[in-house]
Amino acid sequence: MVRGAAPAMNRIVLFTQPGCISCELMKVLLEAKGIVFEERDINVDDAARHEMVDVYDSRETPTLVLFEGEAHHVVTGFDPELLDQIFSAAPSSETNS
Repeated sequence: MVRGAAPAMNRIVLFTQPGCISCELMKVLLEAKGIVFEERDINVDDAARHEMVDVYDSRETPTLVLFEGEAHHVVTGFDPELLDQIFSAAPSSETNS
């Protein structure tokens, strides 16, 4: 699920947890595309867990938050076709770090 339009990202945060196959697949996809992201493990970081649930209204991992200035877009779950659409519509985060 994605909320919002395809963004021009300047920061990406990936909420993950150990044992989550979809999280591992998400990391592999992002790395293969050369996308820079910050990983937050909700099992060891209580603040990350609360942020994922309370701020981004997600209760599943992986949760990907794409920041565009003050706005953010949330993608929950692993959907490679949707991710391809999002990242092909946006400039690489390497140029916007």
